[in-house]
Amino acid sequence: MAQVTITINAREYPIACESGQEARILQLAAVLEQKAQLLKHISGQINENMLLAMIGILVADDLLEARKNTPAAAEAQISAQDTADMIAEADRLIAERLRVVGETIKAVAKRIETL
Repeated sequence: MAQVTITINAREYPIACESGQEARILQLAAVLEQKAQLLKHISGQINENMLLAMIGILVADDLLEARKNTPAAAEAQISAQDTADMIAEADRLIAERLRVVGETIKAVAKRIETL
């Protein structure tokens, strides 16, 4: 088990992590520090507990937005009407293809009859 010390809002926090994960922890901490600086810039001096809670809210918002923009989420948002419209269009295309195939069969049958 490794340990790394992160700094958020000029305060150090020792974090235990798996060996080899130190760089990733520091990268994640940099994101939190960036959000802390943004919040301090917007809100001025802010109590540490409130700052950490607000950072958590921003990170959670980022996560929800990322999840919402995944292809699976986009597919889930297709409405029932959209699905019905797609099925109707597919049915229309199949019916048209069947009509063309039927006409082709009739034409071939006519040629065979004339032989």
